[in-house]
Amino acid sequence: MSGPNGDPNIPIDDGIINDEDEFEDEEYEAINSMLDQINTYLDDLEDRNDSLNGKLHELLESNRQARLEFRAQLLGSQSQEEHCPADGDSSTSKEYLNKDNGDNK
Repeated sequence: MSGPNGDPNIPIDDGIINDEDEFEDEEYEAINSMLDQINTYLDDLEDRNDSLNGKLHELLESNRQARLEFRAQLLGSQSQEEHCPADGDSSTSKEYLNKDNGDNK
């Protein structure tokens, strides 16, 4: 008789798990313990991810504020230069600020 895949001389019942092969209670407890441990690690990883995400948003906001303050200082110093020009044209700094703001003047 051929086997389950058509292989000759292999009995059909070889390698098949019978219903008689039951897991013991200790094996289920060990599996449950491992799953609980994995779940704990995943929860910890999720908490760390949430914490890092919050810190990233704080850093981005801080950088945005610093950029706005720096831009305001540049605009303030530029307006002072326009009121009392030192030794030349301040159009270069205007072009730089316009490029930084996304204007193409």
